[in-house]
Amino acid sequence: MLTALLAGVVAAQERSQLPIELEAASSDVDYKSNRVRFRDVVISQGDTTVQAERAEATGLDFEDSRWVFEGDVRIRVEPQGALRSTRAIVEFRDNRIERATITGTPAQFEQQREDVTARGRARSIEYVFADGTVRLSEDAWLTDGRNEITGPVLVYNIHQQRVQAASEPGGSERVRIKIKPGKDNREQREPRDAKP
Repeated sequence: MLTALLAGVVAAQERSQLPIELEAASSDVDYKSNRVRFRDVVISQGDTTVQAERAEATGLDFEDSRWVFEGDVRIRVEPQGALRSTRAIVEFRDNRIERATITGTPAQFEQQREDVTARGRARSIEYVFADGTVRLSEDAWLTDGRNEITGPVLVYNIHQQRVQAASEPGGSERVRIKIKPGKDNREQREPRDAKP
């Protein structure tokens, strides 16, 4: 697990050395207010891509900036996963994407693993790129393709493939897990060399 976490940190550091490329159908740069607006925009850096119908930011500085993307927002980080929503706030630090907070009804997350696709949805999803954590909140739902977890807050670590779920203190909403019986689940519990 530590190896996977360190690999994520190294990948983030290496990503900051790669150029950031921006393509758009149109741009509007206001030098007086230092505001920039783009239509049909795609921003990419290495294996990370952010695209949306519209984007707005203060300046073209990726050293320390905050961008707002709206309309069919898609964020892809290969091979870690993908996010999709109607709105996203993306924070850049040290010339790389640090975090993305997406909102929608619902905002969606997906990660293709070896044999299954992990999926999640919530009203708000925060993705911290360096440590590979996805925090789903408000009507959060997550599945590994077989089993489902719902609750007020779910935190999924992509590198460790681990989920933490919690209820809000004093809240009435509880964490719920639905385990679907089947051959795949039984094989995971039984040792591979077990005799019938």
